[in-house]
Amino acid sequence: MEYFVKEDSVVRQIWGTSDIILFIFAGAAAEFALNKAVDWLYFTGKLPQDPLGRLFSTVEYARVIVFSEKQAAEKAIDTMAKIHAGVEHKRGEKIPDWAYRDVLFMLIDYSIRSFELLDRRLTPTEKEEVFDVFNRVGLRMGLQGLPQTFPQWQAMRAEHLRQNLKSSRYTADLFQQYKKHLGNIRYNILLQAQLLVIPKRVRKLLDIGKVSVLLPAVPIYRITRKLNLDWILKALLLPAKYKGQIHALDRPPGKLSFG
Repeated sequence: MEYFVKEDSVVRQIWGTSDIILFIFAGAAAEFALNKAVDWLYFTGKLPQDPLGRLFSTVEYARVIVFSEKQAAEKAIDTMAKIHAGVEHKRGEKIPDWAYRDVLFMLIDYSIRSFELLDRRLTPTEKEEVFDVFNRVGLRMGLQGLPQTFPQWQAMRAEHLRQNLKSSRYTADLFQQYKKHLGNIRYNILLQAQLLVIPKRVRKLLDIGKVSVLLPAVPIYRITRKLNLDWILKALLLPAKYKGQIHALDRPPGKLSFG
């Protein structure tokens, strides 16, 4: 059976580990709020109404792509493209290709950053694997202007960080929604977790600090992961009602219906 992502790929290790996934989306949640196309996330109203629910929905699509055989993964990608096309039709505009690229670039970057924070340094070959998987997602979606190599991606990622981010009213509102749905304590933990993985440019625009107070605890946390005590951080980061969904992230995803 041919899979979209090879069974021995480090990408499966990254996207089959719940705390790594949570850091990926902690970072992405910060950067999303600064993206110049963030108004698209507000068009349907679903993201500000339920940011945590949208997180798990997006995660599930990504994990189906990573763990499914090639045909099912491609069907999931096609479904995502149709969903976005439907939103574009309702609004009467096209989502810019650079905005799509930004999302893929974030998934590549935060996959690498989060794994290296919690586990170990990735080899150049492993970084190429991460790049290749999400680049193929973009190609399947018909995106234009994608990089062909990991070094090209690095250069484009740096340029996107310089050109496509700004602090806006959407930034402030989205962080208010995070705070509303998480509560004060979890919200402040989220901010500190974000500081561990976001690039310097994102830290500067958000103005949430330079160094996370959690940084000294990272080596200790790595040990707790080996002792299977990492559930403590997960419990601190997200409300109890998401406990089942968090645990599910450590297992291969079930089948989704793509109609």
